[in-house]
Amino acid sequence: MKNIALIAVFAAASTSLAQAQSGPRLGIRVGGTLSTIGGKNADQVRGYSGDLNYKLGYNAGISYQLPLSSDGFWTLAPELMYNRKGFERSYEAKSNFTTNADVDQSRSASLEKFKYENKRVLSYIDLPIPVRINTAPGGSGLYFELGPQVGYMVASKAETTKEYKYTATSGVADYKSESGADKAKEDLASFDIGAVAGLGYQTAGGFSIGVRYNQGLKTLFDTKDVSAKNEPKAFNRAFTAQVGFLVPWGK
Repeated sequence: MKNIALIAVFAAASTSLAQAQSGPRLGIRVGGTLSTIGGKNADQVRGYSGDLNYKLGYNAGISYQLPLSSDGFWTLAPELMYNRKGFERSYEAKSNFTTNADVDQSRSASLEKFKYENKRVLSYIDLPIPVRINTAPGGSGLYFELGPQVGYMVASKAETTKEYKYTATSGVADYKSESGADKAKEDLASFDIGAVAGLGYQTAGGFSIGVRYNQGLKTLFDTKDVSAKNEPKAFNRAFTAQVGFLVPWGK
């Protein structure tokens, strides 16, 4: 009798878990973002100059999963997240100071070395709407996802640092550093449209880990008064890694 009771409890728990897996779920996701920009006119974005580096940021938000098939192999998984994207640039120059637009030309004659660092943070509220293909019933196991994403830029910040090293005969201190910040975002469009693709793993209990690539499809520039033929091209590009947790929500 005791064994029968244990089997009954296990069967009930399994049925309850299966029902929870097959229904809608709500949760949270947090992680890191590695981003930059690209496109043939990306050099026209304020703060861009020469080769770009990826910038490390973060993301956090809420997620929702809605089964699209009775067996749970197809799932709609929209998210609403705050995402810090952008780009970085840094370089050192030891010559050609008079032709360098980043250098204060009043100091170029006595320079030995110049170091430039720029970081631009583009903060978005993003809404990715991927459809998932799950390898196990109920949305658990390995999954693959693909879908559109829309975003709204809520803030922009550019931080620039210039460091000058003077020659020994210049009569001034060896080093001088200058920093500045610019919070203007009027040079870029507020709305972004793109696509996301990724993969991950989700347990039956609702824990998940995943990676995703986001490619912007709408130019970063405000081109409402420019023809499609002449609009400049610059796009967001970002990789995200996230961990999350879901709980049953609704019926």
